[in-house]
Amino acid sequence: MDFNLMLDALEGVAREKGVPIETILDALANAFVSAYKRTPGAAEEARVTIDVDSGEITVYGQELDEDGNVVREWVDTPDDFGRIAVQTAKQVITQRLRDAKREQVFDLYDGREGDLVTGIVQSSDHRYAMLDLGNAEAIMPGSERIPYERLERGNRIKAYILEVRGEGKGPQIVVSRSHPEFIRSLFELEVPELVDGDVEIRAIAREPGHRTKIAVLSHDPNVDPVGACVGARGSRVRQVVNELRGEKVDIVEWRDDTRAFISEALSPARVKEVRLDEEEKVATVIVPDHQLSLAIGKEGQNARLAARLTGYKIDIRSESQDLGLEIDEETGLPVPPAAEAAKEATVAADAVEEAVAEVAEEAAEEQAVEAAEEQVAEVAEEVAVVEEEIAEEAVADAAPEAAVAETVNEEVEVEVVDDEADTPAGEEDPAV
Repeated sequence: MDFNLMLDALEGVAREKGVPIETILDALANAFVSAYKRTPGAAEEARVTIDVDSGEITVYGQELDEDGNVVREWVDTPDDFGRIAVQTAKQVITQRLRDAKREQVFDLYDGREGDLVTGIVQSSDHRYAMLDLGNAEAIMPGSERIPYERLERGNRIKAYILEVRGEGKGPQIVVSRSHPEFIRSLFELEVPELVDGDVEIRAIAREPGHRTKIAVLSHDPNVDPVGACVGARGSRVRQVVNELRGEKVDIVEWRDDTRAFISEALSPARVKEVRLDEEEKVATVIVPDHQLSLAIGKEGQNARLAARLTGYKIDIRSESQDLGLEIDEETGLPVPPAAEAAKEATVAADAVEEAVAEVAEEAAEEQAVEAAEEQVAEVAEEVAVVEEEIAEEAVADAAPEAAVAETVNEEVEVEVVDDEADTPAGEEDPAV
């Protein structure tokens, strides 16, 4: 057997698997010892040496005393040892390569807890998701996933190394996307000021998949910590939100004054007053009436995150509640005391009566105007009828006179014609 060719093949395997050649040669030597012991007449103990330069394999038989010390050693390499060794060593070398790969992966990721890694989703179910990190595999338990996040096979995602275990069948890299420190790692990736130390994230409060609050502090008076994390037109925080699949991120400024810090933590709500009980670590916060729901947040989320961020139990009250006024649950408005309520009811009743009177008066005026207009219209119609009747009577009166005049004219004309016809010439008219 050409051992040089075998060594070349082993070196190729070492490069492919990323395992040192010495590790493979050590595994090969152990495999040769196991193969030698299976040959007829083999010594009970033996050792094998491999010359890397020449590729020569030498088996030494050994005799040990009761204490395990070597008392005699001789060369005992079988004639057909190459063929036997290759057949026996295959499985041993394969297993040794796996073990070496696991050790290498463990050495590569050991101590990297807290680092941010990028992986490709290999599989995902309700129990866990497997990520391919390129040179290793990572597991993400269901408890470390963002709630309701869908991880499709082939998706490239970022994750936070939570733990590296070296027990069992090999190293196990446990990653998380729900851990609060995952937010810090994402911001460090986008904000150079965090890496340089000009800006520091002092506290993080998170409800994965819903909302996160972070408190930032600037160590450089020329650097705005909130603006540095938000970025130009929100570009930096937008990258973080996109990686979190739309999870809301509130960035507030850290304050040494506890009252001011609690006010900041409750943003975007405006706070009027903060009262502290340092012994009980309780803060009573007074907000305007219209800011109460905003300060509490949906299902109390804003108040819970502010409490986690500041370390104080926060009791939020409106100004009306602080004055002892009851709040209407439906409207959210304060309910006045009985005397004030009665006074307001009286004023309201008077206002209603005045309004009703005004409306009635206006209605009466409108009705009067409409009645007058109707009367005027009726009178106009009656006048028109009378005018028509007068015109008809005038026509009727004028008709007889015209008839008489016409008759007289006709008689006169007739008489004149007769006189001229009956009176002879030269005689006087008897009528004269």
